[in-house]
Amino acid sequence: MINNNQKTFAISENVTVEKVSFKNRYGITVSADLYLSKELDISKKYPALIVGTPYGGVKEQGAGIYAQEMAQRGFVSIAFDESYNGESGGRPRHVSSPDIFVEDFSAAVDYAGTRPFVDRSKIGVIGICGSGGFACTAAQVDRRIKAVATVSMYDMSRVMRYGWKDSMTDEERNQMLDHLGEQRWKDFVNENPELTPAFPSEPADKIPEGLDPIASEFFGYYAMKRGFHPNSIGAFTITSAMSFMNFPLMNYIKSISPRPILFIIGEHAHSRYFSEDAYEMTAEPKELYVVPNAGHVDLYDRTDLIPFDRLESFFAENM
Repeated sequence: MINNNQKTFAISENVTVEKVSFKNRYGITVSADLYLSKELDISKKYPALIVGTPYGGVKEQGAGIYAQEMAQRGFVSIAFDESYNGESGGRPRHVSSPDIFVEDFSAAVDYAGTRPFVDRSKIGVIGICGSGGFACTAAQVDRRIKAVATVSMYDMSRVMRYGWKDSMTDEERNQMLDHLGEQRWKDFVNENPELTPAFPSEPADKIPEGLDPIASEFFGYYAMKRGFHPNSIGAFTITSAMSFMNFPLMNYIKSISPRPILFIIGEHAHSRYFSEDAYEMTAEPKELYVVPNAGHVDLYDRTDLIPFDRLESFFAENM
């Protein structure tokens, strides 16, 4: 963990950014950035948005871009680091836990709803990539969340349990579980859990040859100057996968209704099937918004493509 306030984007002169923190129900301290418009009158109350990071990302990247833009549009906005990652607490570092990541959204709602300038009846969430799944799951049980928007959503429990586009066989799944069981013994003996492969510790000049198209897309964002941040290493403990295999995120997504869900996907996103399938599972009101000529990672930071106008109108209409 590095205490690094440097953002991958320029801070607007129209907002103030304050580093804040709050505890979730597990007692873990969650680190966040609070974005407020400089025109905000703290004697009044405003709607609030909680913004979750892409899977493996941190608040200084895409989540901060969304929080800043929505703050300029009149929302109190909070971008946070998930527990065990970024500047948030929790050890060992870089654990990935669906239960705790979902809880972090509710902890952010706790914090937002106790600010004197927030209308606690108007709190929504934006989940980018993996946090899109966590945001939906949080809303399934936390009815204080009045509207949900996901962007380039990944259902991490689905891809862990069934493989890419549900291609994992039962035999392959059992082999993975056997491997994870062996890894637990190794981690126990070493007293330090092993991580999945990480991105380089310094920005790369080019994408390595031989990477598949999806890995190349992520490398081009996280490992190069465009999106590089030292707290975003792209790695988690290997054994984190066990939790996702036992924690389906979307089982109760219909129960979010009648609160609305907006699924935003890029026309050319490799991940669009997650949102399309979730859209079919979800009860009304719901919307699937396709961004022309956009891929998955484009919607992390390409402000010329991100449909901020639709996000603004969606939350203004539904909170």
